[in-house]
Amino acid sequence: MEHHPAAVWLAQTASTTAPHEGSGYLLRVVLIVMVLGCVLTGWFLLRGYKRDDD
Repeated sequence: MEHHPAAVWLAQTASTTAPHEGSGYLLRVVLIVMVLGCVLTGWFLLRGYKRDDD
């Protein structure tokens, strides 16, 4: 199995922040990114349904 630099960086970041902050910080970041991604995806998909009734 190959090691990818991004996966190694993520594992190192999680392991260095875990003793200090706990897993809550990483979970909070993941949830915020996920919510923002859902909002942006919904906006992108729903903007096509806008009607121009002039």
